[in-house]
Amino acid sequence: MYIELKHLRAIRTIHEAGGLAKAADLLHITQSALSHQIKGLEAQVGVDLFVRRTKPLRLSSAGMRLLKTAEKVLPEIMALEDEVRGLQSGQAGRLHIAIECHACFEWLFPVLEAFRKAWPDVDVDIRPGLAFEAMPALQREDVDLVVSSDPETLEGVTFAPLFDYEAVFLASSEHPLAQKEFIEAEDFRDELLITYPVDRARLDVFSQLLMPARVEPRAVRQVELTAVILLLVASNRGVAVLPDWVVREVRYNSDYVTRPLTNNGVTRRLYAAVRDEDREMPFMAHLLKLARTEPLKLQREKEVS
Repeated sequence: MYIELKHLRAIRTIHEAGGLAKAADLLHITQSALSHQIKGLEAQVGVDLFVRRTKPLRLSSAGMRLLKTAEKVLPEIMALEDEVRGLQSGQAGRLHIAIECHACFEWLFPVLEAFRKAWPDVDVDIRPGLAFEAMPALQREDVDLVVSSDPETLEGVTFAPLFDYEAVFLASSEHPLAQKEFIEAEDFRDELLITYPVDRARLDVFSQLLMPARVEPRAVRQVELTAVILLLVASNRGVAVLPDWVVREVRYNSDYVTRPLTNNGVTRRLYAAVRDEDREMPFMAHLLKLARTEPLKLQREKEVS
């Protein structure tokens, strides 16, 4: 037995219309063609699907069984067709994000909130656990975008620039280094440095300052949450280096001081790594635009406040 979707549509439409003539109009075929479909289907199943002596035309018990299948299958097919059309038009899809920047949650959530309102049919997820294998995951299509400050040359991958930020020294206002105008690598030798729990090579204070100067802090304490880092620094339990979008929240708090790293400061750039074939998708292009503009809005708002 070979039942096609057109058979299920015919069964449901005839049942709803109550007759062949009206059903044929609704299906945009001739009454003769519709009658031929039903007779061919009945020949396959070996039983009548309609009680033809009644008006309106009524389904037999076998016909009712097919109707139940039609009412279950056809809505799923329609939903699938809508989803495929959405994918073809760029209105729907998947956006799974991996983050190599531990503090990026501070600005990424407002970006995703704005994105969600504009693209409700795109499945969004964040995969922080892929931080150290993010680029291979992008190439395998396990994720669709990687936020990183370390661009690489990878086949089929584009690193789209997002925005620049400054790595800023943070200490308690009672700390001796609070008296300095800027902080140098040597200043960290006697300090307990509080960092996120990631590899040193991915921390700006190490990659851009301490490792080139071959300076090792007295101790390093790893802390998962930004709020806890700020609490420890305010209590004079250590010092930290954080992106400027984080320290803007406490820049004017009397418990803290913020200072540039070196006389010239340490500026970095964030990138969104995406597969080349995905970059021009409408929702991906919109996300990249939001990721360039929303963090700058947040920075300006904090500066004004």
